[in-house]
Amino acid sequence: MNYQEPLTGLLERIARALERLSPSRERVADFGVAEAFVWHAEPQGFVSVREVNRVPLSLLKGIEAQRDMLLVNTRQFAKTLPANNALLWGARGMGKSSLVKAVHAEICRSETPLKLIEIHREDIDTLPQCLTPLREAAQHRFLVFCDDLSFEARDTSYKSLKAVLEGGIEGRPENVLFYATSNRRHLMPREMLENKRSTATNPSEAVEEKVSLSDRFGLWIGFHNCSQDDYLEMVGAYARHYGLKVDGSALKQEALAWAAARGSRSGRVAWQFIQDLAGHLGVKLDA
Repeated sequence: MNYQEPLTGLLERIARALERLSPSRERVADFGVAEAFVWHAEPQGFVSVREVNRVPLSLLKGIEAQRDMLLVNTRQFAKTLPANNALLWGARGMGKSSLVKAVHAEICRSETPLKLIEIHREDIDTLPQCLTPLREAAQHRFLVFCDDLSFEARDTSYKSLKAVLEGGIEGRPENVLFYATSNRRHLMPREMLENKRSTATNPSEAVEEKVSLSDRFGLWIGFHNCSQDDYLEMVGAYARHYGLKVDGSALKQEALAWAAARGSRSGRVAWQFIQDLAGHLGVKLDA
């Protein structure tokens, strides 16, 4: 009987099991190879992004006030001046994450380059580990970005974020700024706050810990549902930018019909309409 083959297979399985149990090796990041990276919690490390998915700042219509606020704050940070962590909150599809990425591109083109680091919502509890290499790379300045940030009941990962934003013994590194987007102003559902108030001995103290998380963002930028005029301006800007040859009145009529079918008007709906229109016209939407 040949015992060699079963023994070899057994040793291989033991080796794979030990490898899974051993500490994951961190991916060492070379922040000079790209302008954007994604943080991965397992194995911990930064993965470079060859091309960031974004639209030009000039195409973001109907949010000019929000654009200016974020642009000024980010420019201050790029110039090593004091700047605030920012929470972009409000209506869905109104360009919150698009604005962060567009402002980053604008600053990189005209100011000291910034590195954009994306951290996923589910990895927010590893934010302290993410910041350690950034703190050590003092020659760079980093914009850490979390899209669609929110917390549910029994979710305690918000404590890691609180400690980083303010209050931790180390705090946020001087070369790091944190931007987040959320549909919720206080980063948690209203019913969660109301339940805490109704069941607590001291209702105001019951929600203070979690509400105070949003207070740690020095800059709050609100986004609201757009008007019909703003929506049509977005559609027109996209059509002009991509050279879509459509009669003005027909474009307006079709765009309004598209929004009515979707039951909403927003920058996202405008972009989805333009993609559909370009497809019908046989036009590629090149940057």
